[in-house]
Amino acid sequence: MPAGCGASRGGAMSLGIVDAVVLGVVEGLTEFLPVSSTGHLTIAEGLLGLEVDDPSVTAFTAVIQVGAIAAVFLYFAKDIARFFRGFVGGLRSAEGRQTDDWRFTLAVVLGSLPIGVVGLLFRDVIKGPVLRSLVTVGIALIAWSAVMVYAERRATQERGEQDVTIADGLIIGLAQCIALVPGVSRSGATISAGLLRGIDRVTATRLSFFLAIPALTAAGVTELPSALEGVDLGPVIVGTVVSFVVAYASIAFLLKFVASNSIVAFVPYRVALGAVVLAVVAVT
Repeated sequence: MPAGCGASRGGAMSLGIVDAVVLGVVEGLTEFLPVSSTGHLTIAEGLLGLEVDDPSVTAFTAVIQVGAIAAVFLYFAKDIARFFRGFVGGLRSAEGRQTDDWRFTLAVVLGSLPIGVVGLLFRDVIKGPVLRSLVTVGIALIAWSAVMVYAERRATQERGEQDVTIADGLIIGLAQCIALVPGVSRSGATISAGLLRGIDRVTATRLSFFLAIPALTAAGVTELPSALEGVDLGPVIVGTVVSFVVAYASIAFLLKFVASNSIVAFVPYRVALGAVVLAVVAVT
């Protein structure tokens, strides 16, 4: 078996450098676009000949998400520092709890709790063959596209970052849980929920990025031991670095794009990809 291809080794999948580069590019490119990174990774894993529900493969893809999260930390470093100061100020005094930074940060913190709880309670289901199947991916890509269209049509975009509330964080955080279904898209779910809450598109997108930090970091750290078991360290490092570089460019693109464009622009691609996936499954 070539070094770059996935193969079975001692009951676990062996990922090569080529696999790592491909999956790193897919992760970095799709993690923050509303097209579903998990769905694309599932498709890419299938094309690479990897077992999509193999524990070492699912762990590997969870760990390389850390590269994408590192890109968020770097891109929003100044904002994160400002929110941290606002959060600390809110803990120290009642006056500090009146600031926009305190409310926004608390919305992110509390909004991150639902996916943590759901992820732990349904961990086996999330990593299982049903949700990781191409049929699920194809259906979810198409079905959630309708929600994105509805969200844009109903959006008032009357509220900015200074108007984000704790209730917004909790509701958008609950929507983030739906993205545990491959094909839905975490950013597609959170941005859509933000728009339905009357938040403007850029703020909803920024909030989506910040909500990703706890969720994806926790997933990466939790899966790290599994990713390192039976998998060479080299591919893990390569996949994470590639994910970081591509994700940084993807963040810059999406923020610029949503400033003047609707997320409905991604719907034709989602629907076409979902239809192709279902068609391929039907004939194989």
